[in-house]
Amino acid sequence: MIKFSGLSRVASVALIAGSMMLAVSAKAQEVPAEHLQAARAAISSLGVTNRFDNILPNIMDRLVAQLIQAYPNLQDEISKKVEEEALKIAPRRADLENEAALVYAKAFTVDELKAITAFYSSDTGKKLLKDGPIATRELLKAADIWTAGVARDLEKQSNDALLKEVGAQAPAEAPKQ
Repeated sequence: MIKFSGLSRVASVALIAGSMMLAVSAKAQEVPAEHLQAARAAISSLGVTNRFDNILPNIMDRLVAQLIQAYPNLQDEISKKVEEEALKIAPRRADLENEAALVYAKAFTVDELKAITAFYSSDTGKKLLKDGPIATRELLKAADIWTAGVARDLEKQSNDALLKEVGAQAPAEAPKQ
């Protein structure tokens, strides 16, 4: 028979409680297939994971360069083997798509995801995806110019108003040290 000391009991209870919380958490993460499908469609219409397409090729290029630097006489073999291994790993890209679908499924309802997909699949939505970053950049430039003008005008007008009010008064003497 196993006897538990005080510390062992606490550890056992903590382990059991942690296991139960993990099980509840895992169930909470289960997302219905329809919800995941709607999330994948929204992700596809938004193109949000397209920027990740170059991750594996970039890693591969860095590794090839690193290995060739260490073993310059094996350049062809290194390129060939790294490419072979990268092709074996490439299917793992689907894992990232699945994670993205889970993220979107947790953030949006099925109806919201369908609305997102409908909008961003439309000509207007595609135009927003294409031209939105340009419009945002131009808007930020305009905001910078506006901010500079407002700051300039506020400083000038405040100084003018202050001079009118205190113009007749002599300036205060500097404190003596």
